Amino acid sequence: MSDCVFCKIAEGEIPSRKIYEDEHVVAFLDLSQVTPGHTLVIPKKHVPNIMEYNETLAADVFSRLPKISQAVRSFHPDIKGLNVLMNNGEVASQTVFHSHIHLLPRYTKDDDFGLKWADNSEKYTDNDLDRIQQDIKQALEGQRS
Repeated sequence: MSDCVFCKIAEGEIPSRKIYEDEHVVAFLDLSQVTPGHTLVIPKKHVPNIMEYNETLAADVFSRLPKISQAVRSFHPDIKGLNVLMNNGEVASQTVFHSHIHLLPRYTKDDDFGLKWADNSEKYTDNDLDRIQQDIKQALEGQRS
C-alpha cells in the first residue's frame, strides 16, 4: 500500500532500525521505545489487522515470534519478562493500520508500561457465559465453508 508507513519500512523506502528480516516479516525497533528494546514485528504483506490473516500468513508471521522474542528478551540482562501485544482496530488502540505485534521488554513492574485487567466476573451469569460461548462457536462454524 503506497501510503502505509510500515509498507515503506518493509520495502526499505523509510529508514528503520531493523533487527530481523526474511521473505515474510520485518522486525524493527519502535521509535517510541516504551521500554528499551520495544520492537515491532510486521508482515511484509499489507494487512490491516489480525482479522485479515489467513492460515498461511498467520503461520508465516507467528512462527517467527519465538526467535525474535528470545533475542529481544536476551539482549539486556535486566529484562525480567516480555509483553507480546497486538492491537486490532482503532478502539483497541491500533494507530498504524498495518498489522503489527509489539514486543515490550519488561524490566520492573514499575517501568513505563502497564495493562489494566478488570475482573467483571460478577457481571455475568452462567447463562450469559453460555450464550457468549454458543455465539462464538456459531461464528467459528460459519467460517468453515
